[in-house]
Amino acid sequence: MHIGIDYTAAAWQGAGIGRYTRELIRAVVAQGSTYRYSLFYAAGGIGSENPYISDLRQLCETYPYVRAVPIPISPRRLTQLWQRARLPIPIELFTGQLDLLHALDFVLPPTRARTLVTIHDLSFLLYPQFAAPGMVRYLSSAVPRSVRRANGVLADSKATRNDLIRLLDTDPARIEVVYPGVDARFRPLPHSETAPIRQKLALPERFLLFISTLEPRKNLVRQLEAFSQLIHPHDSETTAPLNDLKFVIGGRRGWLYDEIFATIERLQLRPHLHLLDFVDDNDLPALYNLAWAFTYPSIYEGFGLPALEALACGTPVLTAGNSSLPEVVGDTAVIVDASDTAAIYDGMRRICTDVALRTRLQANGPLRARQFSWQQAGERILAQYRRLILEPSRRV
Repeated sequence: MHIGIDYTAAAWQGAGIGRYTRELIRAVVAQGSTYRYSLFYAAGGIGSENPYISDLRQLCETYPYVRAVPIPISPRRLTQLWQRARLPIPIELFTGQLDLLHALDFVLPPTRARTLVTIHDLSFLLYPQFAAPGMVRYLSSAVPRSVRRANGVLADSKATRNDLIRLLDTDPARIEVVYPGVDARFRPLPHSETAPIRQKLALPERFLLFISTLEPRKNLVRQLEAFSQLIHPHDSETTAPLNDLKFVIGGRRGWLYDEIFATIERLQLRPHLHLLDFVDDNDLPALYNLAWAFTYPSIYEGFGLPALEALACGTPVLTAGNSSLPEVVGDTAVIVDASDTAAIYDGMRRICTDVALRTRLQANGPLRARQFSWQQAGERILAQYRRLILEPSRRV
């Protein structure tokens, strides 16, 4: 049996869905040679130095039943052909005959095979103001169409499953929740492993950490406002000196980020910030370990992988009580109202100064994170492949 997997995000994106795809597919193919896999990706314009293509080559060398299928078209052009112009050019033209196609990035390409699509979130429907209008229009058309076409639908969380049922009227029997995992390298690390990263990234001694793409949904404006209050308190509630606390922000500029930088200037926070831009995957475990706390009070998340990785490292986490985030952190984080700057400030103050709270979060975070593994995710995905292939007359 032959399975085609859309690997485009993994080939192009360092974070987000790209890293999710690399981790998940590595776990899937490690389950054994029951199936042959063709990992196809838009390769037009991709550089020979691309590290993710090197990872793909190594994956194919390790598992002989896995092959890479580069398509000599750019991701943008391929999307225009398949999703905007809707040209019926089947993926089988590049991969050969498939028994199943798995699209891991919201939309299905044309295919003659049975199909499985992964939907990470429906933020473009719930919060269209947080994305570029063109992208909202595209996703609002392409994603519902792909969900209707698919024989099976995967969601990253129960929250996303509920959104699919409520917003797209998707049959609950067709949706399977498969939680992402956290790699074993995310764990409490000794000083000998974290010190070189502190020096490499020129990190301050004590800092709050935020890691994600810079975009409105991540709620950085309110985080910056809360942080400003934290280091410049107007009352006597602060029980420990926090004027030495810094805020480290890691992540590339995404979209609609101008307000973030305007807020930095308005609050005169430049001396108190350390902007890292994109952080190499290999540096992330140490970076989480070095943080005094990880702040992630996002307005909406389909899963929230950075919060889970921080928990696994034993770093105290502050997050929001919306969407999927409570599913991820359970009772091992400080949970706040993402829409309330005062609540975010209070959560930051508590997580920075309450010694008993910090001790509990540091101990319980790694225990919580162990409930999520890529191996388990790979096993559940493989079960869906088997179900779809062996029961071709039944929709799931």
